[in-house]
Amino acid sequence: MLDQIVQDIKDLKIQGATAIAIAAVEALTEEIKAGKSRPELEEAAKKLEEARATEPALRNALRYCLENYESNPNAPQEAKQHFEDSKKKITEIGANRIEDGMTVFTHCHSSTVERIIIEAHKQGKKVRVRNTETRPKFQGRITAKKIAEAGIHIEHFVDSAATEAIKKSDIFLFGCDAITSDGRIINKIGTALMLDIADKYDIPSYSCTDSWKFDPATIGGHDEEIEERNPAEVWEDAPSGVKIHNPAFEMCSPDDLTGIISELGIFKPEALITEIKSAYPWLCR
Repeated sequence: MLDQIVQDIKDLKIQGATAIAIAAVEALTEEIKAGKSRPELEEAAKKLEEARATEPALRNALRYCLENYESNPNAPQEAKQHFEDSKKKITEIGANRIEDGMTVFTHCHSSTVERIIIEAHKQGKKVRVRNTETRPKFQGRITAKKIAEAGIHIEHFVDSAATEAIKKSDIFLFGCDAITSDGRIINKIGTALMLDIADKYDIPSYSCTDSWKFDPATIGGHDEEIEERNPAEVWEDAPSGVKIHNPAFEMCSPDDLTGIISELGIFKPEALITEIKSAYPWLCR
């Protein structure tokens, strides 16, 4: 199971920071049940962590399990339960932020944003959605399909038409893959550009995220690694002499965000860091 989960994460068969973290916990749980030694479990965790860069939720969840499983056999289940409980809280808070008649813009695929929009729709609010395709793996198509299946009107745009999509929207909701100690959000490539567009047209912008995506290593000066993916995803038969850049994520300044919607509430990025340290002190050790 371990090797299959690692490969599925690498191949994007499992994607989304929360889904990746839960899958990693499940894989580690099987190793624990198999009676693996502490060094073997640490090696398993390392394999899972190395499957994708820029995934602190995965690292934090595995750390919680490794630090607690000997004294608390329920630690892996508690880690999974955190994500399940967090999903419900973020969905409720985010849906409250969407008003009747709003047009929501989103980029890439965030299961968190998807749930928020669908919940607002279930509450009887008339919601319309605009989203971008998200090159080169087209994860935005997942969003478009899921939103359409929920019976919500959605308009799908190529990434280069983001200005057209955003300027006619009322709110920009997007996901998050990492939070740094200085309040920066790391999300899918293109997000920073779209935040600039949203700011130009006075569109409020919120990152929707589980606070376990906070990277404690950034407290000590380490920066979050930005995953660089295979150039062939962009141009499989690129001519000789053409260097292809394929960063999966990028840094977004806290100054560009209206706020962050997490299970702890809606806060400015700097204030959220304080809330995380209070709610989860082990995360910051």
